[in-house]
Amino acid sequence: MADEIDYEALPPNASLAVNMLAGALAGISEHAVMYPVDSIKTRMQVYTTSPVAVYSGVGNAFARISSTEGARALWRGVWSVVLGAGPAHAVHFGTLEAVKELMGGNDHADNYLATAVAGGAATTAADALMNPFDVIKQRMQIHQSQHRSVLACARSVYLKEGLGAFYVSYPTTLAISIPFNAIQFTVYEQVKRVLNPRHDYSPSTHITAGGIAGAVAAAVTTPLDVAKTLLQTKGSSEDAAIRNVRGLPDAFKLIWARDGIKGFARGISPRVLTAMPSTAICWLSYEFFKAAMRSD
Repeated sequence: MADEIDYEALPPNASLAVNMLAGALAGISEHAVMYPVDSIKTRMQVYTTSPVAVYSGVGNAFARISSTEGARALWRGVWSVVLGAGPAHAVHFGTLEAVKELMGGNDHADNYLATAVAGGAATTAADALMNPFDVIKQRMQIHQSQHRSVLACARSVYLKEGLGAFYVSYPTTLAISIPFNAIQFTVYEQVKRVLNPRHDYSPSTHITAGGIAGAVAAAVTTPLDVAKTLLQTKGSSEDAAIRNVRGLPDAFKLIWARDGIKGFARGISPRVLTAMPSTAICWLSYEFFKAAMRSD
């Protein structure tokens, strides 16, 4: 139909405001839909001495958490990511498009350097904003968390551990997010071009390319994500060795000492299961909102 929106035919250099608003809406959509699986991933990555909180897989975790704590426990902390995801993704996609345009990524389809640098720059800016919200989210996700609201959790962490607790994992977050976003953005762009070389209107292309990109990036960066979870939840642990972990090297040493090589794959299944649909939803939402706002 002549009046249908053609996503790929739209001008790539939309205004910064359009890209930021599209990114904010996409980020909220992404995190809200897959939040329960993300909660399971956090539970599987946390080191605990309680056998009640040790899960053999995603299905086992879902069944046990739902039956013993109620399904609402899987959504505990969701408001933290909703509040943080909008602004963080706005910054992410605004930076992404601005850097890609600056480096000529919109003019040359094979400019892999531009896409990778744009992805890295975007996540550096966005994670600075999102990291405190992510700490709060994981503190609320863990087994027997005493926190029942975002504000109460933030206040408790600040009073007991100081401002540094919200950023102790920031270097590790960047160590995850920069390669994650560079990988997923590059894979997304290349898969999208292979599946849709004519750049026709094709939401299925955004879903498929986004899902593949998310799965690849999530699997590659899981070891770093395990370390990040340890750093962000150590303040809630009664284990002295965990509470004394100061950074990424300490986290890696502890994971290796406790579990060996398999410890670095803790939570990989729910992480990939979360990343595939959430990244697909994120890119589909981003392309849709960007196209819809450009067409107004």
